[in-house]
Amino acid sequence: MASLTKKTRIRRRIRRSNMGKKRKKMMAKNSTPPFPIHPEKDE
Repeated sequence: MASLTKKTRIRRRIRRSNMGKKRKKMMAKNSTPPFPIHPEKDE
C-alpha cells in the first residue's frame, strides 16, 4: 500500500494535468476558422 504522501503527490499531479484540459481543447478547435491563403491562384 502506498503512503499518504505518495497518494497526495499522485492526486496533485493528476489534478494539475487535468486543469484547463477541456477549455484548451475547445480553444484549439474553435480558434481561427480555415480560410484560403492565396485565393487568386485558384482562378
